[in-house]
Amino acid sequence: MLTMPARLLSDAERGEVDRLLELDPIGSAQVAERVQAAGISWRIDARVFGYGSRRRLESLCWVGANLIPVLASPAAVEAFAEMAGADPRMCSSLVGESEAVLGLWHHLDRVWGPARDVRPNQPLLATWANPAVPADPTVRLVRNHEVDLLFPAAVAMYTEEVGVSPLVGDGGRDYRDRIRELVRAKRAYAKFAGGRVVFKAELAVVTRHTAQIQGVWVAPEWRGHGVATGAMAAVVRDTLKRVAPSVSLYVNDYNTPARRVYDRCGFRQAGTFATVLL
Repeated sequence: MLTMPARLLSDAERGEVDRLLELDPIGSAQVAERVQAAGISWRIDARVFGYGSRRRLESLCWVGANLIPVLASPAAVEAFAEMAGADPRMCSSLVGESEAVLGLWHHLDRVWGPARDVRPNQPLLATWANPAVPADPTVRLVRNHEVDLLFPAAVAMYTEEVGVSPLVGDGGRDYRDRIRELVRAKRAYAKFAGGRVVFKAELAVVTRHTAQIQGVWVAPEWRGHGVATGAMAAVVRDTLKRVAPSVSLYVNDYNTPARRVYDRCGFRQAGTFATVLL
């Protein structure tokens, strides 16, 4: 029996939540953006659990479409796993600091069944400086009327990365809405050639500390020709100028070509993530 179970948090503890999020501003960005946007109490999309006393929180766990631990100690991991395993699974993935995510999955795989994929070593990278390499001047923000051009590239990227198509279920309606939202917020970048997208990337998460890039994709026939380095340099430069003081992302350790690109663009490791796809 755990002496200190995880507990549901409310906005009354917002100060302690913010304090924890500030301790790891790059690693906790996904949770920080959502808390900043809509607070903690009465959310319809997620719940936020804490571990620790009411005066001094030690760890957090976001439970929604994703399960995301923040600064989770081994004791917190056990508490969060007990909490999550008590209810039917609603999330589609676990993501966050590697040791905590893998610790959670060690407990939850007994309850939730086998994962589609476990990615245990995803370097979390960040940069605070403009890349030394030249930026591709043709990479730009996607315009509102170009969502239909961007969408097929986004579907191809998602299917390749996650292993399932975002069109399954609702025909891609929710995914298209998300892409449209990113375009309207000036958080979607692309390089166009011949009327189609040949490179894309989005700022999926934005906080006052960092903008986290996700959805990086190069059309298969354009790969291996040096497109990604200049394109990423353009995204990083514009993001640092216009959006946030740092740019971050996480990448599969085995994706050697992508890691070379990020290294050339000045990214350095700021932590290690893991992802469990369910």
